[in-house]
Amino acid sequence: MSRPITGPGPDPWRVPVVIAQIPDTGLHRKLEASAAERQAMAETAGLREVLSVQAAFDVVPKSGNRIQVTGHVHARIGQICVVTLDPIESEIKEEVDLIFAPEAEVRRLADLMEEGQNDKEHVADPPEAIVNGIIDLGRLATDALFLAIDPYPRKPGVVFEVEATAPDPEDHPFAVLKALQDKKKDK
Repeated sequence: MSRPITGPGPDPWRVPVVIAQIPDTGLHRKLEASAAERQAMAETAGLREVLSVQAAFDVVPKSGNRIQVTGHVHARIGQICVVTLDPIESEIKEEVDLIFAPEAEVRRLADLMEEGQNDKEHVADPPEAIVNGIIDLGRLATDALFLAIDPYPRKPGVVFEVEATAPDPEDHPFAVLKALQDKKKDK
């Protein structure tokens, strides 16, 4: 997961953690979205419904004022099969492992990466930004969920098959002109 994808509106699920309140030993958070939060997620993601969302995160301070967030997101969502148009349910299990850093450091690292883009070697993504001294675990869980959604869900065993029929040689845009031309020759 590299960048958040929720829109410019309010986040559907917010669980802020204040960086200054994280103990040196770190903390563990288990989260579960409420019915209203799940409804807002469904609307934001264009889903039929979000049946459940749980997340568990370990938030651990690292050197250089960085914070590592690891854990997982587990959800059940309702979608529409793109082949049969029947309602289906999908299960999502997504692992999360991100580093957060102060905004100034993130900007500095992004600038360094941009300068080094001419190099052929792969450069790791910069850390996520700690905004206003807060990491929003709800937003993090929502982003992980949204990135894991199959944009073209299908019922198990359903395959889209294109009906292949041979074109009729008399059924083309110029068939009428050909008929007129043949009629003219017959006269």
